[in-house]
Amino acid sequence: MTDLLFYHLETRPLESVLPALLEKTLERGWRAVVEVGSGERLETLDSALWTYTDDSFLPHGIARRNEHDADQPVILTAGDENPNHAAIRFFVDRATPRELDGYERLVYIFNGHDPDAVTEARDVWRNLRSTYDLTYWQQDAGGRWSKKA
Repeated sequence: MTDLLFYHLETRPLESVLPALLEKTLERGWRAVVEVGSGERLETLDSALWTYTDDSFLPHGIARRNEHDADQPVILTAGDENPNHAAIRFFVDRATPRELDGYERLVYIFNGHDPDAVTEARDVWRNLRSTYDLTYWQQDAGGRWSKKA
């Protein structure tokens, strides 16, 4: 059964959390697709992945920008494609899980300060709990992850 991990952001923003999760993904030898809820957020996350530290970056691309999507270890998209044959798919910025087959792991990240995002996360949890192994992680006051369910 595919794992579906929920990450509830409380203290640190997506732009600081996502790079660390993607680094762990790449360390495992996996490719990743990051699906965002809107096209406007693609540019923001693209910049964040290039500049999140002074001495590092995450190699990535934006889907359908060039012919090298299949070669990218990380692809950002506002659609449901998997052009780099990723093993893990991230859903961020209120992206709604649609196409879930073929992944080893799914990660749903939501902002705990956005009541609509919390409601949507609860709906996703309820709708998918019988199909996937679900795990729920929440940030503590120091920004560390604590497993809650």
